[in-house]
Amino acid sequence: MALDVVRLPALTDNYVWLVHDDASGETIVVDPATAEVVDDALAARGWRLSAIWNTHWHPDHTGGNKALKASWGATVIAPAAEQARIPTADRLVAEGDVVAIGAHRAVVMETAAHTAGHISYHFGDEALLFVGDTLFAMGCGRLFEGDAAQMFANMQRYAALPDETAVYCAHEYTESNGRYALTVEPDNAALGARMAAVRAARAAGEATVPTSIGLERATNPFLRARDAAHLAELRAGKDGFRG
Repeated sequence: MALDVVRLPALTDNYVWLVHDDASGETIVVDPATAEVVDDALAARGWRLSAIWNTHWHPDHTGGNKALKASWGATVIAPAAEQARIPTADRLVAEGDVVAIGAHRAVVMETAAHTAGHISYHFGDEALLFVGDTLFAMGCGRLFEGDAAQMFANMQRYAALPDETAVYCAHEYTESNGRYALTVEPDNAALGARMAAVRAARAAGEATVPTSIGLERATNPFLRARDAAHLAELRAGKDGFRG
């Protein structure tokens, strides 16, 4: 039976991901920005929270940890390299470790660059990928604690996954990312078509994620970067972009 993934808008532009396995009755949350949005969603569905999965330490991804852990007794799973910055962590994970919800297994990928210990969770059998702030629709995360070589390596790993892999990123940055992408690849027809759809969706108040590896491979300049130097150039351009 497939996992049920629910998108929960939080703060200004965050997305919190609630994942439920009906067979086991287990529910996890990925990167709870606040406890309130999670509690409300659980109550509305009659679900109980069993675990919290963090991709990195930033407060807009861990802000709900303490309250949710206290109220639900949920186990907090977090990147081992960021133990000192996620004091609520119960289990620390690193590259190749396996975490599960019911019978569904996700492999931990170390994807440092946005933060020094950032991780992603990949459900290979279900073709689901929770990327935190490493990959965005038509973009990638800022290089706060890492470098372009690390981010390029992340992009290469993601790009090697099957096209149908659903990508659950943690922010609604798509329209801004797309505007920049068009300055980089103005003749990319797939990108132009995607941006038309994105603009229409946002004008209607609709979300633009999850995305997919196939769609990103066709339209994301960062996933299409030739090498680390090219990615560094793209990232510097995006950091200064005001369009």
